[in-house]
This record gives sequence, C-alpha cells and structure tokens, in this order.
Amino acid sequence: MQEQYQPSQIEPQIQAKWEQERAFNAIENKDKPKFYCLSMFPYPSGKLHMGHVRNYTIGDVRSRFKKMQGYNVLQPMGWDAFGMPAENAAIDRQVAPAEWTYSNIDYMKNQLKSLGFALDWERELATCRPEYYRWEQLLFTKLFKKGIVYRKLGTVNWDPVDKTVLANEQVVDGRGWRSGALVEKREIPMYYFRITDYAEDLLNDLNDLDWGEQVKTMQRNWIGKSKGMTVRFRLPENSQAGLPDDFSQYIQVYTTRPDTLFGACAVVVAAEHPLATAAAENNPELQAFIAECKAGSVAEADMATMEKKGLPTGRYVINPLNGETLPVWVANYVIWGYGDGAVMVVPAHDERDFAFARKYGFPIKQVVNVNNLPYDDQNWQDWYGDKENGVLIHSGEFDGLNYVQAFEKMGEKLQSLGLGEPKTQYRLRDWGISRQRYWGCPIPIVHCDDCGDVPVPEQDLPVVLPENVVPDGAGSPLAKMPEFYETTCPNCGKPAKRETDTMDTFMESSWYQFRYMSPQFEGGMVEPNAAAYWGQADQYIGGIEHAILHLLYARFFTKLMNDEGIVPVREPFKQLLTQGMVLQATYFREKEDGKKQWFNPADVTVQTDEKGRPIAAILNADGLPVQMGGVEKMSKSKNNGVDPQQIIDAYGADTARLFMMFASPPEQTLEWSDAGVAGAYRFLNRLWRTVYEFVKQGGNSVNAFAGEHNSLSGSLKDLRFKLHSTIAKVTDDYDRRQQFNTAIAAVMELLNQYDKTDCTGENGQAVAREVLEAVLILLSPIVPHICETLWTELNQNKPLYEQSWLKANETALVKTEVEMMVQVNGKLRDKIQIAVDADDETAKAAALATAGAIKFMDGNAPKKVIVVKNKLVNIVV
Repeated sequence: MQEQYQPSQIEPQIQAKWEQERAFNAIENKDKPKFYCLSMFPYPSGKLHMGHVRNYTIGDVRSRFKKMQGYNVLQPMGWDAFGMPAENAAIDRQVAPAEWTYSNIDYMKNQLKSLGFALDWERELATCRPEYYRWEQLLFTKLFKKGIVYRKLGTVNWDPVDKTVLANEQVVDGRGWRSGALVEKREIPMYYFRITDYAEDLLNDLNDLDWGEQVKTMQRNWIGKSKGMTVRFRLPENSQAGLPDDFSQYIQVYTTRPDTLFGACAVVVAAEHPLATAAAENNPELQAFIAECKAGSVAEADMATMEKKGLPTGRYVINPLNGETLPVWVANYVIWGYGDGAVMVVPAHDERDFAFARKYGFPIKQVVNVNNLPYDDQNWQDWYGDKENGVLIHSGEFDGLNYVQAFEKMGEKLQSLGLGEPKTQYRLRDWGISRQRYWGCPIPIVHCDDCGDVPVPEQDLPVVLPENVVPDGAGSPLAKMPEFYETTCPNCGKPAKRETDTMDTFMESSWYQFRYMSPQFEGGMVEPNAAAYWGQADQYIGGIEHAILHLLYARFFTKLMNDEGIVPVREPFKQLLTQGMVLQATYFREKEDGKKQWFNPADVTVQTDEKGRPIAAILNADGLPVQMGGVEKMSKSKNNGVDPQQIIDAYGADTARLFMMFASPPEQTLEWSDAGVAGAYRFLNRLWRTVYEFVKQGGNSVNAFAGEHNSLSGSLKDLRFKLHSTIAKVTDDYDRRQQFNTAIAAVMELLNQYDKTDCTGENGQAVAREVLEAVLILLSPIVPHICETLWTELNQNKPLYEQSWLKANETALVKTEVEMMVQVNGKLRDKIQIAVDADDETAKAAALATAGAIKFMDGNAPKKVIVVKNKLVNIVV
C-alpha cells in the first residue's frame, strides 16, 4: 500500500473499474425493493458549476446508501438540451445550436464521470434528439384531438426588430434585451394545455406528497384557489354602442369581496376589453392610452408594481344591488385573459383601489365596520381590508351581516336577479406552450386552408427539427425554410403549411422521469412493464427555484399520462429535497458608465484584520483595490463561480464531494470556503494514513472483532459503543433526516476516539479492524473512491459497493460502565469509572477516594455530597 494519498491516481482507476463492472446499471429486479433516485437534469451550458456538484452528490449519497441497504437502485442522467440559451450562444458564435449543445454534452458528461457518481449511463437521454421528442409529439396530437390542447390568440411581448416573442425577463425597461427596440403587446395564435381542468387535482394531491410545506405552499399559492362571486353590471342602452353581442348587455367581474358591492365606485377594464375598443373609436386620447397599456409588460409581477393609471371611457354600468350608476374606466393594471378582464373598484376596502381612487378623485365609501374603529379616507390602514372581523354598514338590507352571511345573502339576491352567482376560481392559467423559436421541439400540426389545424399522423412522427441551422436572431429560422414548412395536408392531400412554432422546453422536462425507465423503447413514451416496476421517482432532488413551474408541469403531465394509460401513477415524485444555493464572495469595480466589472475571487487577494475579518481586497493583476460586494449565489453574471474541475485537479473528486456534504445541511445555503476545501482534503489524508498505519502493522491479516462485547477491556468497550452508536446515527442521518454533515461529523468523532484508544493485542487489533471497516462503509456514499481503494488494501475480495449496510450491535450499545465527573465545590477535580447501575452511596465512596478529591478537600470533611446519577459527584466542603 502506498504511503501517500494520491487522488489523481486512484480516482480514475476506481471509476474505470465501476464502468467495466457495470456497477450501477439498473435492471428490473422484482426480488428487491426498488429505489428510484432522480436529480434534476442539467442544461448543457458547457461546464458544471458547484450547484451541479452539490445537487448530484446529494443524490449519489442517497443512491449508494440505498444500494448498500439492499435496494434495487436506479439513478439516471440526461440533458435538458433545448432552449433559448443554446440559440443565443449559437447566434453569438455563428454555429448551429445542435453543434454547440452536443459538444457541451460531451464535455459535461466527462466532468460528471470524473466526480464518480453512481449513474446508469446506459439510460442517458438528451431531449433534443428525435427519439426522445417524438413521443411528446405523439401525446400532443392525441390530446389535441381530445381538446385538452387547443389553439387561440394569446397576448405576448413582441420585439418588432428581431420579429420574435420575448419572455417577460427578456424585456428590460420596456425594450427587447437584444435589439433594444420598444416592445409591443401583440396577439398571436398560440397552443395551450388545459391545465386549469386539473387545478383541483393538482391542489388536492399535494396533501399526500412528502415535499415539505414550503414547496407545497408555493404550489398552492400559484394554483390560487379562491371562492368568490361572479357579478354582472348592466350596461344602459347609451353605453352599448359598438359592442359585440357577447359584451353588449353587461360587464362581468369576479370578486372575492361581494360583501363590499355597496362600496363600488367604478368598474375598470383591460385595454383589450371590447368596451375599451368601442369607446376609443372616436377618442384619440383614449386610443393613445390603450396603445400605451398594450405596449407594457404582460408579466403579473410587473403589473403589480407599475404605477396605476386609468382613463374614463365615457360609458357607465349599473350596480346590480343598489342601482347606482358607475363610470367605466380603462386601467393599465387589469389583465385581459385573467377572469373577465374587468374588476370593480372598491377603494374603502382594497389598498390598490384606495390609491387609484385617491389619484383620480373617486368617492371612498366605507361599507364594512371593524370593531367600530374610526375610518380615515385620507390614509390607508391595514384593517380596512379585514373581512373576518367586520360587519356591513351603508349596505341597505344587508347591514349588520358578517362576511359569510353577506356572501350567502348577496349571492341569493344576485342569482334571483340573474346578475351573479357564487364561483370558485383559480389563479392558475392554461399553459401556453408555443414559442416562436428555432431550438425546440416542433409542434406537430399542419395548417390547411380547407381542413384547418390538422395533427400530424402517428406514422409521420417525429416532425424532425433540422439541426444544421445557424440562427441569426431575427425571428424563427423555420419560418424562412420552405423545405421545412411546405407540406401536404394529411386529410385532403392539398398543399399546406407546417407549424413553425416550437414547444416550451418545460414540455421535455415534464416527463423525462418516465423516459429514463426505458429510454430505448420504440413503442411509446415508456415501456409498460418498466413503468409498472419503477412507478415514480422515490427521491427527487433539485433547486428551490424550480419549486413552482417545473414541478407543477411535471405533476400535470403525469396526470395526463395516467389518464392516457401510459403510467400507473398520478404523481411523478414521492419525496422532494430542495438543496440550498452555493454562495461565494463577490468583488467589483465601477466603470465610467456606472456599470460594474466583476472579478473572480480566485483573482483577488483579501486583506483581513487581526480577527481574520475581511477589510479590503486587491486585484492580483494590477495590485489596485476592488470593492467587496458581499456573499451571493455563484453566477456567471457576478463572475464568482468556482470551476469544479480546479478542485478535482487540485484535491480530487472526493474532497469536492466531502466539502459539499460537510459544509451545511443540504437544504440550506452553502458558503464557499477555500479553507473548508483544504480541511476536507486534510481529513481524507488523515483517513488514508490511519488505514495505512493499520495495514503497515499487519492489521489486514486479522479479522474484525466477532467475540463477546463484555469480554473486552473498558476502553475497547467504549470504542465499540462509540462505533455502534455512530452506525445508528449515520444510518438515521442518511435515511430519515437526510443531514449528511452530521453523519460526517459523527464519523470524525469516532476516528478521534479510535486515535485515543489503545488497540494493541489480539482483541485491540480485531476491534480496530471492525472500526476501520465500518468507517469505510459509513463514508463510502460520500467519498467512494478513497473508501473503495482502502477497502481493497484491507484485503477485502468483494468490492465495497457490493457490501451490505451496517446494523448497530445491540449488545455493544448497552453500557455497563459510565464515566462520572468528580467535582469539589463545583470545580472538576477527577473522574471515576463506575457501573451504570451503581447506587448513590457507591458513587460517593468512589468519588471521595479519588486523588483529586482528597487533594482539594485538603483534609476537610464534606458538608454535603451531591450525586447526579451517571453524570457527576459534587463534593461540598
């Protein structure tokens, strides 16, 4: 056995051995319980980052642990390969996105392999390959025929220069992020999934998931179930001009506060509402305002924070309960397509409406009294919106009712008038999946002048995306390629046009967990026997930033696939772990234009005070100061990332894995520390030296202790007690608690006690062997390369990855003796070893007889002797 720990030598050898032996390739084995461990697959951006390392190490620890527990483990890996980043990178580099993507996959795959993850590479998939996306195209066509997928006009951000739709985050100060052009709202035909039909299922099924309340609350809030009232405000005849029949009789609103109807002072509509259009026909000012509203962002978050603006339409409606005539305004904060595109303004009891009314001089009429508190219509107070503790005032026949009573009575009245009814509504909108992009899955629809929108027949799938295209950023290349879009109608055979939109990339990541079960299957999305065996992912691991949309769409897709008889489950992931972010210090200089130039921490030297606190920093390249920007999430934009390859090259993969698991619990943020990495490396060197010294002394020729625990000396008993209590703790940490940092700390404590224990002699060597074998098994899920190597050095024939997990020895966990502190006047002066079941008199006698007690009692008789059983004896003199 070599004396020095050299990860650069041992890690490639161990990885080659695993690959040769197909150590982690899964099969359907019904003789074992299954454990499907899945980490969110990476986007092939070019290089792994430390967030990847952390995510996949957590999954690897769980997978290796479960394998040693006797489970049949599946841990696959693939690539979320479509999307705008690849298209943008290709535009910048003037290469095809496919070329850029496949090159990145090759590089990142080698990086993942160098970290020693127990992955089944024979199940690898890339979502940009036709053999993957053909199956979601097939499901799309089936659902389109059933009406679950439909096409309608949708409002989007349109860049008039690049001639493309922009995501909300690509609109910066109202302009396209690439072209700088003023962004327009535009209505274009888009495809939608009826996810709202599944809102109640998505909400209710959260109750049975082991996901943690934070994520489940985020999902519930996004679905946004609310109980309210549909209210119809009649339009008088003089306000109906120019309106289509569907909108000519009334404006319909949805409200969760029907109890405040007597306080309504106006109705406001979205700029796209037909009434707004009709009212603006001969009103240039209103036309300009509507155009301004349409040019704004369509993001709800932006709508919530923007300045609230409005303009009167000159039209009016009638309040259905009190007959008051209310003005109709157009407002920039009302979203067309959400509800009915109209809301009632009740300023006395809604903070947004209060500000709007104060700005434009609407009357503010209190109609809910809360505990007789004085109402001030000049300043908003939080209690104004309290519906739980209020009663109605100034509300005619409904005065004195609380919210629940008013909801019922007003609902009855509105229904009797035909002007409203109770309604349950969801914040959730149908999922628009159309993208006017090139690098995505083609939508399998043909547009025929005679037959309309026709799904591509199954035998003609997949509709293959041409991969040799270099986009220029000005609209979708597919729309400029007759060889792609010119086709014939599958129904009538006449010339037709193929759809050039591609699918939202959330589509691919919504069902990949099932494709891993049978990635080579050519008869559908998943082979039925494989789907029946693996069922759902038992453990899913990924960032909290995906807690809403990705998880929601994956859940929705699972329900769709279940309804189609493709999978036997209604939920994709049984247990969810959301790991925290990896943080690192940031450094920058401000440039003349006010922008910041960020420097990587590796290129900066930090100056500290006498207590080690950072006080200044300089750039190594020029020796001049840089500003310290604080600790933030590692990102390319802040240039504060750490390349995992640098850590692997310098310290080895096991050091990177150990640091990631030891620095903090998995769900909490992890602050990067070069000193912490070095400390992890020192510990692995210590582990190596410990086993080296044992082997050097002939320890690999003895057997692990298998005798009677009570036959051992006191110190060896204590060491075995520590060993088996550590086994119990680490098992619980890996499994139930999923707190890997405390598992590592427990093994470190065990090694500390091992170092302090005299392990000479036959029994001592046998116990030492037992401890070291256990340490290698306990640490192997986290640092598998060094443990596998040292296991072999102990002359073990069976590979470590095939070993069974340890069970704590119950006999060793029963202590017959305990160490008690001996105090004199409250100060520690000695220690005693005593039987666990010794009575107080025995403990007193033993304590009084110690050298420490005799010395510090100084010949004085004790006034009192206090015994805390199995803890301490305090002698008072």
